[in-house]
Amino acid sequence: MKPKQLIALQKRFFESGQSRDISFIKKKLKALKTAVINNEEAIYDAAYKDFKKPKFEVYGSEIGLLISQIDKILKNLHRWSKTKSVKASKLNFPSRDYIRREPFGSVLVISPWNYPFLLALSPAISAIAAGNTVVLKPSEMTPNTADLIKKILTEVFDNDHFCVELGGVEETTLLLKQRWDYIFFTGSVAVGKIIAKAAAIHLTPVTLELGGKNPCIVDVTTDLKLTAKRLVWGKFFNAGQTCIAPDYILAEKSIKTELIKLLKLEIKKAYGKNPKLSPYYPRIVNAANYKRLIGMLSDVDIVHGGDKNKGDNYLCPTIVDNPSLDSKLMEGEIFGPILPILSYNSESDIETIVKSYEKPLALYVFSKNKTFYNAMLKRFRFGGAVINDSMIHFGNQNLPFGGVGESGIGVCNGRFGYNTFTHQKSIVIKSNWLDAPLRYAPYKNKLKLLKKAFRWLG
Repeated sequence: MKPKQLIALQKRFFESGQSRDISFIKKKLKALKTAVINNEEAIYDAAYKDFKKPKFEVYGSEIGLLISQIDKILKNLHRWSKTKSVKASKLNFPSRDYIRREPFGSVLVISPWNYPFLLALSPAISAIAAGNTVVLKPSEMTPNTADLIKKILTEVFDNDHFCVELGGVEETTLLLKQRWDYIFFTGSVAVGKIIAKAAAIHLTPVTLELGGKNPCIVDVTTDLKLTAKRLVWGKFFNAGQTCIAPDYILAEKSIKTELIKLLKLEIKKAYGKNPKLSPYYPRIVNAANYKRLIGMLSDVDIVHGGDKNKGDNYLCPTIVDNPSLDSKLMEGEIFGPILPILSYNSESDIETIVKSYEKPLALYVFSKNKTFYNAMLKRFRFGGAVINDSMIHFGNQNLPFGGVGESGIGVCNGRFGYNTFTHQKSIVIKSNWLDAPLRYAPYKNKLKLLKKAFRWLG
């Protein structure tokens, strides 16, 4: 079906009011949850075929989080959707004032390949919960997962409510030429700018979940062994193909050598002496991204790893010591299993390096010194932060998730996702039993009274 016809079909369904019926929404989300559970093995299989992602990571970072999101929506949807009474302005006395949430209408969700199941369905589910219709365009770079998503959604939803459009750049371009009521995109900064430009033609509101060079600051007070363990998990989970993975480490100079030693030990504990043989270590998603990552390793000091296999898109966990800020490795977001480690002597050194990049999606600080990590939180602007760990903030649906500046626009997660896909309508119901004459012309001798009225309001 052509995009224009599809949007027309969904607009008719939206205007029917059925997509906004809470009982109908909950029925569909329950059916989707059942379908996800019933297809668990198929989801594992698709993720493995796409880039050898282990079952544990698929469930922990995709299936489990999605089911939790559906459960939270089912539990809270009635409360979230209620019209909220707010204090009326004295200036409008007598009146009753309300905020009513209303869905935007036709929503386009364009999702990435790195967490192809979760990051496709999570924003789409929030949009459906809010009463919108959705067209989902999953990434063509993970075709097995994309095909499975289409199969699952076709079993649960009619196309006029929620459908999947497969394809690549050409299909995405055609979709972006249409007039949507909202666009939600997750992916790179470069593509995010293309999405924003396309949306601007129709003044379509957007949420852009992007990325950046996420700094990880490690000071001398930290538990180095535990820090190394948590860093290895955060950096090499999904082979580093995570928008909120630590991009580079800034370690206090006196502890850097010991930290590198401990990181090497933790990598071996996690993936064995030869990570290529580990069933727990994924591959790079495709040849293009593999080539991009290998290009970052020229003219750098590799102190661990560097092993690679082009035929398998395999790049082992790799540590690089003190790369130049002018190197390819430090130009932009790495998005792969390469961990650069730099050192600092003072907080001004940290500031010089962190502020040489755009505002990141995440900031991580490992420290027992409350004064130090609070200073870091205050000094830098970022999407979200974790102290003494990494990435775990994404899993809390009570927290908003999103970037700032080049790392993104808008937020998702839990109620914040629901709010993203709804417009807040202001409603004032004015009573007729009193009609103060002050506001009406002619205004002669009324200015002093008006000024008194505003002082009374304060």
